[in-house]
Amino acid sequence: MGCFSSKPDDASAIRRRPASIGEVAVFVPGLRVPEPLELPPPPLADCLPRRLTERLAVSRTRIASMAAREALAVSRPRWRAITQHGGSTSADLVQALEEYLPVVLGMTKDGSELEDKIQFAWMNQEDDAEETALPSAWYEVLSVVHMMAMLRLSQANSLLLPKTSLEGYHTKVSEENKRASVEVFLKAAGHLECAMQHVLPRMSPEKRKGLPVDLSEGVLRATCMQALGQAIDVQLGLAIDSPKATLAVKRRLACEMVKCWQQAHESIGDLPLLDGWGEKHRLFVKWKHIEAKARRGVLLPRADPGRRQQREVAPDGRGGAAVRGGAPPGEPDRLRSLPRRVSRFEEPGAVGIDEVPPRQDPQGFLLQSQDKQGPLQQRRQDDP
Repeated sequence: MGCFSSKPDDASAIRRRPASIGEVAVFVPGLRVPEPLELPPPPLADCLPRRLTERLAVSRTRIASMAAREALAVSRPRWRAITQHGGSTSADLVQALEEYLPVVLGMTKDGSELEDKIQFAWMNQEDDAEETALPSAWYEVLSVVHMMAMLRLSQANSLLLPKTSLEGYHTKVSEENKRASVEVFLKAAGHLECAMQHVLPRMSPEKRKGLPVDLSEGVLRATCMQALGQAIDVQLGLAIDSPKATLAVKRRLACEMVKCWQQAHESIGDLPLLDGWGEKHRLFVKWKHIEAKARRGVLLPRADPGRRQQREVAPDGRGGAAVRGGAPPGEPDRLRSLPRRVSRFEEPGAVGIDEVPPRQDPQGFLLQSQDKQGPLQQRRQDDP
């Protein structure tokens, strides 16, 4: 007898460098598996509620056993599809984590003395250290939320992988699975956003320095942007296949996808990741960033290199054009040499009492020549 987490061979298999993980639609950077709970020595252990420690130990052992199996399935997506037989280990594990999370959050309430009394240890995947143990309940909350996000990515990967038929060829991913994967991606991004906004700020700077690179803010942000980028990627694919989607919608999705992958690439670019899961994660983000820019280039119009500068109407009203970023050589002289299409309106000068100015319209055209006198002038000249 013995659970999966108690076998050293399986533990090394979870952390070993993945030589080949097969075909994947979503890269999941491994699962951090919890280690058995270590209670403090008897003098301090007597201060802890016995019911709480028992519940923590039982829940953590159950999660460790399920996470060990799921971690092996993450590294072998096809093996999961063959051995699952309709069951969902990841869904059961997510439910176990959702039941365990309120227990840990009870230790973080204001005024609670249990926040730093128990040491929690987790096995890392992208850090040089094999495991990280910290006496912090917020570290446990952060690790649980991170695992929930990784499980969501694993579920999305299962939805987007084409199924193998009995004849041996891959079938097309259904539209229903694609739409379901978008919701799963958004849930994963929500978990990671919660970890960055509400969990990391609760930890002291000293304890944040002891976090593994798996839980660093850069990796969390990169994985969050990865989830959003892949959700937009699926939406863009659905829009391309839909005859009702306009070209403007496709271009907007392509631009948003590039922004997400660019932020993910910038966040993970300079982190000291382990030459295993971490390096594969970095290469996956880099590849998706390049792919997103290529897809945007296909959808956006290709401008003529000689006419890339945007033109505007000149403020002088001469019908010319002003160029942003500087006019081309000779352009100002050409604009000055253009004839005026409409004469400007000129204000009439000062006139005497007996003089009647010629009528003039706002465009500057004379409606009456000066040599032709109006009836008023003729009547004044006839007066003695």
